[in-house]
Amino acid sequence: MNDVLPDAVGVWQFLERSAREVFGTYGFAEIRTPVLEKTELFCRSIGETTDIVEKEMYTFADKSGNSMTLRPEGTAPVMRSIIQNRLAAQDPVAKLFYIGPMFRYERPQKGRYRQFYQIGVEAIGVEDPKIDAQILMMLHHFFNRIGINAVSLEINSLGCPACRPDYRRQLIQYLEQRLEPLCSECQRRYQTNPLRVLDCKVESCRAATTDAPAVVEHLCGECDQHFSQVRHYLDLLKVPYTVNVRMVRGLDYYVRTTFELVTDQLGSQNAVAAGGRYDGLIESLGGPALPGIGFAIGLERLVLMLDQDVVSTAAPELFIAALGDAAVEQAFILMSQLQVQGVRADMDFQGKSLKAQMRRADKLGAVHTLIIGDDELRSGQAQLKKMADGSQTSVRLDALLDLLT
Repeated sequence: MNDVLPDAVGVWQFLERSAREVFGTYGFAEIRTPVLEKTELFCRSIGETTDIVEKEMYTFADKSGNSMTLRPEGTAPVMRSIIQNRLAAQDPVAKLFYIGPMFRYERPQKGRYRQFYQIGVEAIGVEDPKIDAQILMMLHHFFNRIGINAVSLEINSLGCPACRPDYRRQLIQYLEQRLEPLCSECQRRYQTNPLRVLDCKVESCRAATTDAPAVVEHLCGECDQHFSQVRHYLDLLKVPYTVNVRMVRGLDYYVRTTFELVTDQLGSQNAVAAGGRYDGLIESLGGPALPGIGFAIGLERLVLMLDQDVVSTAAPELFIAALGDAAVEQAFILMSQLQVQGVRADMDFQGKSLKAQMRRADKLGAVHTLIIGDDELRSGQAQLKKMADGSQTSVRLDALLDLLT
C-alpha cells in the first residue's frame, strides 16, 4: 500500500476530473458504494475458483460473526446497490461510474498495490451491441483526453452459457494432452477454470497452448452475430482495435464482449484498462434479468504513463512578501480577500527575511510576487513581479483584488 503525497495529488485530481467530464458527456452518473461488503457477494459474482477469491481477498469476521470483505473490484458492489435500492424499478437502463479504492492481497508489481484505485464504468439494461461500441468509444475518448496514446485496444468474445460449455469441454480435453509443460498453477486449475490457462504469463504455458482452440471459433449464432456487430460499429466510429483470441478475463461473470487496453510501457502486466459484458450477473445476485457491460481503469498505472506536462499545477497566483508587523497584517488581509475570491494566494507565516520569502515564492512556483513594506503601506502602491521573466508593474494595493480577479 502507498501514500499519494501532496506533490502527486494534482495528477490524480486531473485524472478524476477528466473521467467525470468525459463520462458525463456520455450520460453516465457517479455512484459511491462502501468499501466493505459481505464476502458472499464476491464469491457469488467473481467465482469461487478465481485467483481473487482463492488468494487475494481481505476477508475477516466482524463482531457479529459475519464474513466481510474489503472490495477487490467495483462491479459486484454496484450490482448489489442496484438491487438493494431498486434502481431498475425506477429505470431499467442505468449508466454509472465510480472512482475509489479496491483491495487485493497480491504480489506488488510496477503500478500495482494491495490498496489500489480504480475508475470504473457500468452500463445496465442494454443488450444492443451499439452500447458495447459506445463504451469502447468512451474509453478511447478518455485516453485521448488525458493525453495517453501509447495504448491499443484488444477485443474478444467469450460466448455465453449456451455455447461456452461445449468450448470449455474441448479446451479441457486439449489441455489434458499437454499437462506436463504447464506450470503447477495451471495444472491445478485447468479443469475448474480452463480459460485462465490461456491467459497465463508463464512462457512454458504460452508455448504449450499456441494452437489451443479459440472461443470465437465456437460461438453460437447469436454470440457470433453480436461480436460481428460490435466490430462493425467500432469500424463506423473509427475506433482502432485488434481481435485477441487468447484474451480471457479473470472473473467468472464475463460473457460475450471482453476487452483490454494494453501498453508496452509497464512490463509484463500490460493492461491499463479492462472489462466486458456480464449479462447474467445481476440475476445471479437475486436481481432482475438485465444485461450489463463495463470496464475498470487502474489509476496508479495511468499516473505512471501520464505526461506530467498535461497537468496544471496548483501553484499560487500570488505570493505576498511582507516586511514589518504592519505590512504582515496588511498582507494577511490581502491574501485572505484574494482567497475568498478564488485566487490562489500565499505568504510567509514565520517572519523570515525578504530573501528567504522570495526563495519560498520561487519554490512554490508562484506566478507573481508582491513585496509590501513600510514605504508601500504609506504610498498605497507596490511592485507586482512576474516570476517567469522578472518584469514588474506598479499596482495600487486597493486595486490588487480587481487586478487579479
